[in-house]
Amino acid sequence: MAAQGYAFLRNAIIEREVTYGNSRFDFRITDGEMQSFLEVKGVTLEQDGVVSFPDAPTQRGVKHLRELIACRKAGFGAYLLFVVQMRDVVQFRPNDATDPEFAQTLRLAAASGVKLLAMDCDVTPDSMTLRKPVPISL
Repeated sequence: MAAQGYAFLRNAIIEREVTYGNSRFDFRITDGEMQSFLEVKGVTLEQDGVVSFPDAPTQRGVKHLRELIACRKAGFGAYLLFVVQMRDVVQFRPNDATDPEFAQTLRLAAASGVKLLAMDCDVTPDSMTLRKPVPISL
């Protein structure tokens, strides 16, 4: 990851599909003494430039959030990346109407130190490339 702002990952070890507690996270990133867990969620629901997650109730998503909170409490880094599968959106919000439990747990995760990220993408038939950050409103 040579993107500006991610120089700290230059010597990191990145492992996919790593178990912690009762969850399997998309990535574990070990950078020196620091270990972090990263879960990625794809976002496709959009209305008037505002994107939301989830588009259906997700007990698995709630479970991942609770495990990320446990990671933070144990001293690990914990990140949730919302990959917005479109470009030029104006904001990300949790979808309270579809899954209030996920939305509330997402707010608790943020308050517990889980870092929330949202990025829009360029999507082609053969690829998906992260483009730029999307503001998050909880």
